[in-house]
Amino acid sequence: MRAQPPGPRAGDPTAGAPAHRPWAHAASRAERGSLTAFLVLLVVPLFALVGLVVDEGRAMAVQQAAAVEAEQAARAGAGQVSIADLRLGRVELDVPAALAAAERYTVLAGHPGTATVVGSTVTVRVVVHVPTAILGIVGVTAITVSATASADNVHGVAEAD
Repeated sequence: MRAQPPGPRAGDPTAGAPAHRPWAHAASRAERGSLTAFLVLLVVPLFALVGLVVDEGRAMAVQQAAAVEAEQAARAGAGQVSIADLRLGRVELDVPAALAAAERYTVLAGHPGTATVVGSTVTVRVVVHVPTAILGIVGVTAITVSATASADNVHGVAEAD
């Protein structure tokens, strides 16, 4: 029969415990919480990056929709021809009606905008505030996007086909 090396016996509560290392215990006490600080420093920028991707993606989609609204409102305004000038054989823009039509379109589209007329060109600007879904974690609660579009009332035939 072989002799067993000395060591813990069955039923011994210290069986399987690592040998006593006083330096290991002191080092672990000094580094306690360092993993938590590391994770916080890593997770916050990660959330900011994800928020930037998600919320900026939403803002870009809203900006495209605002551009379409501005274009359509400008066209609605540019289509307002002065009836009195038309009876005289001239095609002129009815400026008050053009401004009213363009601004009415933006209101009905859900994002009230501003319209201006210079000559026969109607320009519409729409501003939309997009609330953020994730960037609120880092203090950004909304992203402002805007779109501007212009339209002219083009009439007549310039060249023969």
